[in-house]
Amino acid sequence: MKDFEKNMEDLFDIDMAGGEIVETEQVTEQVPVKSEDDQKKDYEYSRGQLYSLIEKGREALDGALEVAQESGHPRAYEVAVNAMKQVADTTDKLLDLQRKMKDLDAPTKKAGPTTVNNTMFVGSTADLQKMLKDAAKKMDTDK
Repeated sequence: MKDFEKNMEDLFDIDMAGGEIVETEQVTEQVPVKSEDDQKKDYEYSRGQLYSLIEKGREALDGALEVAQESGHPRAYEVAVNAMKQVADTTDKLLDLQRKMKDLDAPTKKAGPTTVNNTMFVGSTADLQKMLKDAAKKMDTDK
């Protein structure tokens, strides 16, 4: 056992000759639980950021279009078109955010239970016609 202790001392660069074993407390990290309020705050923050990006993108697009029209340079038009694409993509992300938020709310707003009863008739068409005639006769006699 001495060789093992010696190897451990060398490996960890410690001296266990007269040392004591000190037990340490194990610390576990607590993960915060997401609540509906957090989801709503995150949604509102993301929505606000997307609105801000869209507005800034529109301002940049207006400036790029003005430069492109004044200069007539193809590269300036290319920049303006890319700005248009970025604004459109950000707008799509805003709509996607709306859809995701509805999906998060959907499980909490379930509809009532739905039951589907499938019935199946096993027999020939002649048997089915006979059964229907008997049922019709029974209905006529019950009236």
